[in-house]
Amino acid sequence: MSGAERNGAVQPDATSQEIYDGGMAVRREVLGAAHVDRANANKDEFTEDFQDMITRIAWGGIWTRPGLTRQMRSAVTITAMVAHGHWEELAMHIRAATTNGLSRDEIKEILLQTAIYCGVPSANTAFKTAQQVFAGMDLADTDQTSAPPN
Repeated sequence: MSGAERNGAVQPDATSQEIYDGGMAVRREVLGAAHVDRANANKDEFTEDFQDMITRIAWGGIWTRPGLTRQMRSAVTITAMVAHGHWEELAMHIRAATTNGLSRDEIKEILLQTAIYCGVPSANTAFKTAQQVFAGMDLADTDQTSAPPN
């Protein structure tokens, strides 16, 4: 069976390399090549095993599974980041959620839901984080559209 037929690298017969490669492909698609390249460039002997684990288990073992859409996985991940107060990771996953097809209105609804189940103070910080992310994205879009052609 090819990797495409298996719908990700989560099948019981997948090799360690297939799981890693599948995870790296999804990680790059969701977070962007620049982010993944930075993470890999910054790894050293101390963090190398951690980066490998993230790629294999989170991205190759979970994000490649067929049971949820990437939009749903993003919604769950955003909620978990808010619940645990992981604001830098939240910012990264808000950007990833837009890559995965969630609209700003859908992200707003997710954050409103977190206000009830994770608490208003956490949702307040999450909304501020999202505002900053969207402002940065808008600025990047403006910079790209106003840049002179090559």
